[in-house]
Amino acid sequence: MKVEGRQRHPSGGVSAKEMVIGLEGVELGADGKTVSYTQFLYPTNVLGGRRNTIDSTSSFSQSRNASHRSLSLGRANSNQSSLDTGNDFGDFREYDPNLLDDPQWPCGKHKRVLIFPSYMTTVIEYVKPFDLKKDMNETFKEKFPHIRLTLSKIRSLKREIKKLAQDECGFEEPTVAMAFVYFEKLVLQGKLNKQNRKLCTGACVLLAAKIGGDLKKHEVKLLIDKLEERFRVNRRELIAFEFPVLVALEFNLHLPEHEIMPHYRRLLQTS
Repeated sequence: MKVEGRQRHPSGGVSAKEMVIGLEGVELGADGKTVSYTQFLYPTNVLGGRRNTIDSTSSFSQSRNASHRSLSLGRANSNQSSLDTGNDFGDFREYDPNLLDDPQWPCGKHKRVLIFPSYMTTVIEYVKPFDLKKDMNETFKEKFPHIRLTLSKIRSLKREIKKLAQDECGFEEPTVAMAFVYFEKLVLQGKLNKQNRKLCTGACVLLAAKIGGDLKKHEVKLLIDKLEERFRVNRRELIAFEFPVLVALEFNLHLPEHEIMPHYRRLLQTS
């Protein structure tokens, strides 16, 4: 597909089909295979049940989580030929909204903690920005070897999300915060890499805008145009990536308050 006289290609020269396969744990039913996503869905009567059914609901939740773990393991084994995971993601299923924005990361190995009888202080020595960035990324890689993006690249993509969603499109802070949560969940589960990062980021913004705002058809089209321009991706590939990202998020687009509020507060502080 040609846009403005130029052929759009995803970064890295990898086709969208190959990048969808690169979303670890995502089954789309290729070659006529039927795939069910019922394990990600809650029956409606669970939400409307009586209060005295807490035990049965808890049992349902536990069995659902167990099926998720076994499903993720099975999918990881089936996708070894297309993706080298190199780690078990089970430890990162509990999402921490403060993890990637921890102010301790930029300090890297260049801080010294001094403990006195009545107080404790931290001294950070001066380091050239390039060396500090390199050290930060190395420290991050040591702690999270399964994540295939550097911390500086992750934060750069989040800045792009904010610029586009808040500054250019005028979305409110809760919608931008939702996009951050979707994006960080994919990152922490090791689903993003150099080839698919822009398409995944754009899909997260698109999903957050649809959930967080009452967009009309022309507004969705305008948003896709802006995503295409900002991330330099093909609109067809972007739209095609929306469903795999939805599956990777296990259809959990309505987020609890404790996942959104930390991002929301930081957005208010910087706006």
